[in-house]
Amino acid sequence: MPKRILTGTVVSDRNDKTVVVSVERRFKHPLLGKIVRRTKKYHAHDEANEWKTGDRVRIEECRPISKQKCWRVVSGDHVETV
Repeated sequence: MPKRILTGTVVSDRNDKTVVVSVERRFKHPLLGKIVRRTKKYHAHDEANEWKTGDRVRIEECRPISKQKCWRVVSGDHVETV
């Protein structure tokens, strides 16, 4: 079975080797017909602690690393802070 890959924004990097990634999905509401936004947060493994809050990252499903972590950061774009 292929691994799922999601794209989201890092919202927390306080934990050691872990980032919290917020992934947004959009869909059409079945009754109202409006486009609805839903977000979900995933804990992802970041071995080198290189990703900071605000970075856009891609996460990939992997084996369970801990109770909450079963995603790994694959790649992303760093946000320049001034």
